[in-house]
Amino acid sequence: MEAAIDRIMMTYDLLVNRSAAASAEARAKVTEYLAKLMEAGEKDTHRLTVCGLTYLRELDGSSDPVKAGFTGL
Repeated sequence: MEAAIDRIMMTYDLLVNRSAAASAEARAKVTEYLAKLMEAGEKDTHRLTVCGLTYLRELDGSSDPVKAGFTGL
């Protein structure tokens, strides 16, 4: 799980410019989320990485087109 978390945070840090405190908070949240996925039976590191990145993007609203500024016009 640590390899997936490290990969998630390294990739996410390239996408989003955040403070060290925000990065630590995101790491704690994604660690908790991945622990739940692993308890549910997910063991594939690549799948955990993708799920973790998706989770963080949903938390910060960057996967929501309206929050990202797209109005459809």
